[in-house]
Amino acid sequence: MPSAATVTGSPGLWFVSRGSGLVLLVLFTAVMVMGVAARTGATPRRWPRFAVAELHRTLALFAVALLGLHVVTAILDPYVRLGWAATVAPFLSPYRTLAIGLGTLAVDCAGAVLLTSVLRGRLGFRSWRAVHWLAYLAWPAAFLHSLTAGNDLRVAWVAAIEWGSAAAVATAVLARLRGAWRLRRNHGRPPRAAAPGTDRRYADVTR
Repeated sequence: MPSAATVTGSPGLWFVSRGSGLVLLVLFTAVMVMGVAARTGATPRRWPRFAVAELHRTLALFAVALLGLHVVTAILDPYVRLGWAATVAPFLSPYRTLAIGLGTLAVDCAGAVLLTSVLRGRLGFRSWRAVHWLAYLAWPAAFLHSLTAGNDLRVAWVAAIEWGSAAAVATAVLARLRGAWRLRRNHGRPPRAAAPGTDRRYADVTR
C-alpha cells in the first residue's frame, strides 16, 4: 500500500518548488524588461550603461542557479513524479504534460541563451543575437507554465505576481516594437540641416 507521502506528495517540496518558480518568474521578468530597456535606451540616466548590463547579467545567472533548485525539488516530489527526461525534452511528463512541457521549453530556450552569451566572443554578434531572440519565447513559455502548473491563482499575492509580471513584459515589448517602428519610419530620411552658424561637427548631437 503506498504511503501517505507518496499519495499526497511532500508539502515542503511543493512549497519550495512553487515558491522558487514564482521568484523565477519575477527574475525572468526583470531580466526581460532590463534587456529591452537597455536595447531601447530607456534605462535611468543616472545608471551607467555598464552597470545596467552587469545587473542584467547577474540577475540572469542568479535565475539559472534558482532554476536548479526549482527543477530538483519538482523531480524529488513523489506526487509529481516528473523524471529527469522531462526536464530536458518537452512534453514527456505524465503529470500535467502541457504545463510541465512549457516549463521544459522555457528551460531549454533560457539555457541556449545563457550558453551563447557565455560563448559570445567566439560565436560573434550575429550568431549570438539570433539565439538571443529565444528569450522572447522563453518568457511566455515560463509564464504559461507558472499559470498552469499550480492551482493557487485564487491567492491574491500569487495572482498579483503572475499578472504584474505579464503587464511589465507586455509594456516593455510594446515599447520595443514602438521603437523599432519609429526607426523604420525614420530610416532613409535625410539628415536635418544645421542651423546657420552651427558647427557641422555638432549638428548630429541635437537630433
